[in-house]
Amino acid sequence: MDLNSDLGEGFGIWRLGDDEALLDVVTSANVACGFHAGDPSTMRRVCALAAGRGVAVGAQVSYRDLAGFGRRFIDVDPAELADEVLYQIGALDACARAAGTRVSYVKPHGALYNATVHHDAQAGAVVDGVRAFGDLPVLGLPGSRLLHHASRAGLRAVREAFADRAYTPEGTLVPRGRPGAVLTETDAVLAQVLRLARSGELVTVTGETIAAEVDSICLHGDTPGAVAHARSVRAALTDAGVRVGRFVVE
Repeated sequence: MDLNSDLGEGFGIWRLGDDEALLDVVTSANVACGFHAGDPSTMRRVCALAAGRGVAVGAQVSYRDLAGFGRRFIDVDPAELADEVLYQIGALDACARAAGTRVSYVKPHGALYNATVHHDAQAGAVVDGVRAFGDLPVLGLPGSRLLHHASRAGLRAVREAFADRAYTPEGTLVPRGRPGAVLTETDAVLAQVLRLARSGELVTVTGETIAAEVDSICLHGDTPGAVAHARSVRAALTDAGVRVGRFVVE
C-alpha cells in the first residue's frame, strides 16, 4: 500500500505541517506547485528531502488561488486550466530534477480535486494538461471523472482514499464545512485505514459499508496530530502484514 501526503504547503515565511517528519513515513509526496501554496525555494527543498529518502515526488496541481488555499471552486476555461496544470507540473519537475529526482505522478488539490469527481470538462482539462507533459499516473477518487479521463487517455489511474476524512454513501468526501468531515482521533484514523487495507471497504458517515479498492492512502499533513497519525498508520499496517511501498515503479 502506498502512503501519500500533501507537502510543501508553506509560502514565503509561512509554514504549514512538518514536511521532514512526514517524509520519514510516507512513500509518495504530493508537492504544492505554487498555485495554492508553495514557492520555488519550498518546492526545491521538499524535492531534495524526498529524493534523499527515496520518496516519489508528485505534482499537486491546483486552481490559481493562494488566498483561498485552493479550496474554492473556480469556473476556469478548460483550455486555460489544462495550460495551468502543464505549467505547474513543469515548474515542479525543474525543482525535482535539480534535486536529482523527477515528477512521477499528478494529483489535484482541494477544490480542483473535488470538482474533477463530477465536473467532466475540468476533469478532462486536468488530464489534457498531464498528457501535454508526458505519460504520468494520475491520483484521484475511485469512480471519478478524473480517473475515467486518465484511463481513456492511456494514463495510469491510481485510486486513493483518505485516512482522515469522512465519506458519504456515494463514496465522495464529506465537505470540510460539515461536522465530522475530518477524523481527528488516531483510533478512528487507524480503524479506517486498516479496514481499507484488509477488506477494501469504508464505513460512511451514515454507517453504511461501501467497497473501496484503492492503491494509495492519503495522510493529510495539516490536520491536528498529523505526524502522530501518520506514524501510527504506518506501524499498524506493518503489524498487520501489509507491505508499504510506492505505487510508482521507476
